[in-house]
Amino acid sequence: MRIFLIGFMGCGKTTLGKRLAIKMNYEFIDLDHELEKRVEMSVGEYFAKQGENAFRELESNLLKNISYPTNCIISAGGGTPCYFDNMEFMNHTGITIYIEMAPEALAKRLEHGKYKRPLIKNMDEEQLIKFITTKLQERNQYYKRSYLSINGVNVNPEKLRLQLFQVF
Repeated sequence: MRIFLIGFMGCGKTTLGKRLAIKMNYEFIDLDHELEKRVEMSVGEYFAKQGENAFRELESNLLKNISYPTNCIISAGGGTPCYFDNMEFMNHTGITIYIEMAPEALAKRLEHGKYKRPLIKNMDEEQLIKFITTKLQERNQYYKRSYLSINGVNVNPEKLRLQLFQVF
């Protein structure tokens, strides 16, 4: 089974993905890390140097051309589902799980590491919450197409594993 974790930056896709992969004895793939290996720079650096359009094209190409193991958990970038036919690709080739969180909770999580994220690095708390709220309104039409939505606050990998096996 191939499982794609989607959601806004800071929702915990990578952390949950690693824990869930251990519980399920699956491989874990972080698309952002795979992209960084290919371009030999951070996502932030690539985004700043090449622009969003080039980044989104590279991201989509990578998503669709990785040799995925049969059983794996994939952490997608926050915007990945929202461009090209990426959401349809993920739903067609695996199970998508949307990790849902309120803007205020996301802002709290992002506050300490925002310097690594080009879109938000210069925002104060109020600007960050407003930015997240706006982006979620835009992106929810894609995120809500996932097979399963879960609350990202205190998510339990073992409960999610059991839920997956009951549903799929």
